[in-house]
Amino acid sequence: MKILVINSGSSSIKYQLVEMPSKTVICSGMVERIGLENPMIHYKSNVNEVNEVMHIPDHHIGLEKMTQLLLDKKIGVLKNVDEIEAVGHRVVHGGCAFSNTTLIDQKVKDKIQELFERAPLHNPPNFIGIEVAEKIFPKAKQIAVFDTAFHQSIPEEAYKYAIPNKFLDENHIRVYGFHGTSHKFVSEKAIDYLGKENSKIITIHLGNGCSITAVENGKSKDHSLGFGPMNGLIMGTRSGDIDQSVIMYLVNNLGYSLDEVNSILQKKSGMLGLTGLSDLRDIEDAAEKGNKTCQIALEMNAYRIKKFIGSYAAVMNGLDAIVFTAGIGENSDVIRKLVCTNMEFLGIKLDLEKNSVRSKDIREINTAEAQTKILVIPTNEEIEIAKQSFKLLS
Repeated sequence: MKILVINSGSSSIKYQLVEMPSKTVICSGMVERIGLENPMIHYKSNVNEVNEVMHIPDHHIGLEKMTQLLLDKKIGVLKNVDEIEAVGHRVVHGGCAFSNTTLIDQKVKDKIQELFERAPLHNPPNFIGIEVAEKIFPKAKQIAVFDTAFHQSIPEEAYKYAIPNKFLDENHIRVYGFHGTSHKFVSEKAIDYLGKENSKIITIHLGNGCSITAVENGKSKDHSLGFGPMNGLIMGTRSGDIDQSVIMYLVNNLGYSLDEVNSILQKKSGMLGLTGLSDLRDIEDAAEKGNKTCQIALEMNAYRIKKFIGSYAAVMNGLDAIVFTAGIGENSDVIRKLVCTNMEFLGIKLDLEKNSVRSKDIREINTAEAQTKILVIPTNEEIEIAKQSFKLLS
C-alpha cells in the first residue's frame, strides 16, 4: 500500500511517500521557509534529487509544487494519482473530539475548522493539506493523525488548570499537548536504545515550534504546550510562557486589542521578536559574529529548556535520558551545548567532540561517565503517521 504523508507545519511542509507495511520510503522532501525569504523545495527519490529556491508564498502553493514533483514525467515516482491509496495528514489540535487516528469526512473537517482558533498557526495549514489532497488524490482515503493523541495519558493534576472547574467541565479548557507524533516516535526509539522499558526520559522537540515532554515508562506524563500550541518554550515566532499580567497591561494600559495581542504573541514574538530573525541558523550566524542581541536570545532559549528539564526530572523522580529532536534539536550543536552546560547535578555531561558531529542516525553525545544519556534522535513523524494510517486501514 502506497501512503502519502503530508505534515504541514507553521512554516514548512514535510512529505514522504511510503510503501507499507515495509515502511520503505519511495521519496521524501520538504518545502521550507514558506512565506519567508528564500523559500525552498526539496525532493529526493532513489535516483533523483531536487533542491530549488522558488516563490512559495503560502501552503497551498507549496503543496501544489510538491505534487508536481511527485508526478513529473522525468523525475517523479507516480504515473497516476490513483497509485496513492491513502493520504495521512498530521493535524495539530484534536481537542476533546479526537484521541485516535481518524478517517476524514466532512464532520471531521468541520471539527478541525472549529479548532482553528486553538491552533491558528497549524490547524489552518493542516486543513489546506487535506483540502488539496482530496482534489489531487480523489480515490485515496484521507486520514488524520492528531498531535494531541499521545498526551491523553497526562494525569489530571498535570492537565488541569487552576481556574474554576466549570471551564473544564463545560468548555473543555485543559492541557492537550502537541507534537505528540514526534514525541511518541523518538521516545520509543530511546526506550529501544536504552533497553529499558521502565524508563524516565525527557524528549525535547525543537523546530520553529518547540515543546518538551516528560515520558515515563513510554507514556506522556507532562508536556510544555497546553490548551493551544503557544506556551512553554521560546519558539520561532511564539513567545512561550508569559505572565498573564503582561496581556492585561497591553490591553488595558497600552491600548492593544485582544486580536492584536494574540498576533503579537503568536506571530511576532519568540526568536523573531527578540532578534528580528525567525530562522535559528541565521540567529546563530549573527551571534557567532558578535551580535549581542542574538547571543542573549540564544541564552534565553536554552535557559527556558533547562528550567523544564529540571521540573520534569523532579516530577518523574529521576532521569535516564534527555533526547534532542526535530530540525533545531538534531542540527544545532550550539543549542545543545547551551542547554547541557552546568547540568551535572542531573547527571548531564556533554561530550563537545561528539556534539559537533552530525549524523542521521541515533547518537549518544554524553561523556562516558555521565549518569544521564544525552541522545540525538532524528524524528520521523511521517513514518509514524504512515504506521498509524496503515493500522487504521488494516
